[in-house]
Amino acid sequence: MDLLGDLLAVGGVRGALGARIEAGGNWRLAWHKMRGAAFYAVTSGTAWLCRRDEEPVQLMPGDVVLLPSGTPHALVSSPEQVLVPHQGCDTSQLTDGSLLRLGDGEVRTHVVGACYEYDPSVTTQVMNALPPVLHIRADNAGTGLDDTVRLLARELASPQAASSYVLNRVVDILLVQALRAWLAGKPNEVRGTCLSALTDPVVSAALAQLHQEPARPWTTDSLAAELTISRSTLTRRFRAVIGSAPADYLTRWRMDLAATRLRDTDDTLDSIARSVGYTSVYAFSRAFRRARAQAPGQFRATIRTP
Repeated sequence: MDLLGDLLAVGGVRGALGARIEAGGNWRLAWHKMRGAAFYAVTSGTAWLCRRDEEPVQLMPGDVVLLPSGTPHALVSSPEQVLVPHQGCDTSQLTDGSLLRLGDGEVRTHVVGACYEYDPSVTTQVMNALPPVLHIRADNAGTGLDDTVRLLARELASPQAASSYVLNRVVDILLVQALRAWLAGKPNEVRGTCLSALTDPVVSAALAQLHQEPARPWTTDSLAAELTISRSTLTRRFRAVIGSAPADYLTRWRMDLAATRLRDTDDTLDSIARSVGYTSVYAFSRAFRRARAQAPGQFRATIRTP
């Protein structure tokens, strides 16, 4: 079971190529708020990432940066640039691959922007477990991230048949590689979230079992037996890493799976209930209402309303 892939899929994380930024001289591009997550890869030149009340961060060639919650930010040519509203564009241009030419000088900086939409109501949402900014430097060797950034730059420089399709797939790969690289260096920053399991072999194995068979009538004892460890060891490790007991996590995961099927399919409540381990629609509806403060049918109608 691929835990990270599983979490991204259930969280509805979907990436799309955004703006292609070419900039030179003095330039600035500021966003007050974005829907979803923002991602930038610097393919040449330099830029500065600025956020209110935070120290500016210099971005070098090959660097990538992810802002999971789309927090207000700006890309500028130097920290001295005044943060002003965006220059001649709007946020829709970060989702259609538009070319943004900025500044008053020869182009020296190329930045590729991307957007990631996701379902914030998912309790095991990867993006919600991350800090406001993830900055992965180009010298993060061995992750493959630098190779992917170069592939992105080449595809943009010489578009060919199906380039937009290729670029959107590359954007998805970039996210996974950025998360891998960041998690390898910052494991303590996700302590108490679903992502922290990726750094602990015991809890990771436990989650793999729960994810693979969510409808199975798991107990802490049966899960510990499956992993050939003691009940006390499993409970202790699970609480230390995830911040909850295995049974609590399993309930959250089942409700996230159910919410995803309510959102994306026309499956009956009975079918959904059985797929997540409930033998009756009544028991499932009661658990779902307790978790989401809405009955399943009401949740489906609400989330599908344009």
